[in-house]
Amino acid sequence: MIEGRRSGTAERVATRRAAHQLYDRPLVFEDPLALRILSDDAAARVHGEIEEERTNPWGHGLRVFIAVRSRFAEEELARAVRHGVRQYVVLGAGLDTFAYRNPFAELRVFEVDHPDTQAWKRERLRRAGIVIPETMRFAPVDFERDTLAHGLETAGFRQDEPAFFSWLGVVPYLTRNAAFATLKLVAGLPHGSGIVFDYSIPREMMTETERRGFDFLAERVARAGEPFRLFFDPARLAKDLQALGFTQIEDLDSGAIRARWFGENAQEQRLHGRSGRLLCARV
Repeated sequence: MIEGRRSGTAERVATRRAAHQLYDRPLVFEDPLALRILSDDAAARVHGEIEEERTNPWGHGLRVFIAVRSRFAEEELARAVRHGVRQYVVLGAGLDTFAYRNPFAELRVFEVDHPDTQAWKRERLRRAGIVIPETMRFAPVDFERDTLAHGLETAGFRQDEPAFFSWLGVVPYLTRNAAFATLKLVAGLPHGSGIVFDYSIPREMMTETERRGFDFLAERVARAGEPFRLFFDPARLAKDLQALGFTQIEDLDSGAIRARWFGENAQEQRLHGRSGRLLCARV
C-alpha cells in the first residue's frame, strides 16, 4: 500500500462482504456489522448496485469466496478455542469485524495492520458507534520499519502461549520471503497454534475459466496499485509448510469448498472460476 493512505483492497473486500449480506443466498457468512462499519459512500454503493452487478457470475463468485474464507477462518478458530487457544491474531485486518462480535469471553484478539489503515478503521468504528471491547488490541505494524513479532509483543501478545491466526486476502500481494517469515513465526509457537490463509495457484496451473476470472481481477488490483505477486503450487506448499514444522494441513480447492459449505446447492455455487484456495495449517 502507499504510505499515508489506507489500503484500497481493505475497503473493496469490506464492501463485498457487506454486499454478500444483502444479495447472496444461501447466506454463507453472517456478519451483522458488515454494513455498519462501511463509510456512508461505500454503504450507498452497496445498496445502489445495479441488478447486473448483483447477479453477474464473476461478482457473485468473488463475494461468495470472500464470505467462505471468513467463515472458514472463524470455524477453524472455534475449533482452536475448544482446544484451549486464547489468542487470535487477524493479520491484515482491514475492516474485519470479528473482534467486535467475539463470542469467546476469554479470547484475546489482536488486529495487525498498517498504521494508516488502522487509523481509518478506528474512525469507522467511532462513527458507527461500534465499541472496542477490552479483549481487543490493535497492533500497528509498518513492515518497512518494524517486525510482526515486535508489533505483537508491544500489543501484549504472549509468544509462550498458543495462538490462532487468520490471514485473508493478503498472501497474494506479498513476496515469498515476507510470507514465509510470517509462517515461520506461527510455526514456532507452542503446540495447538495454527493459521488460516487463502492463496492462488500459478496461472499456468489454472483452467481456462480460472484464467479468465484471474486475469480480470489481476488487472483491477494492479490498476489500484496493489498487484498480485505470489502464487503457490499446492503440493510444493504442503512440503514447505511441513518443513517449517506444521503437522496438520488442510488445503481446499473450489470443488472442496463447494462440497463442504453448499452440499446439494454446490452446482449453483460455481465460484466462477475461482483459482483461490483455502488452507489451514496447525502446529
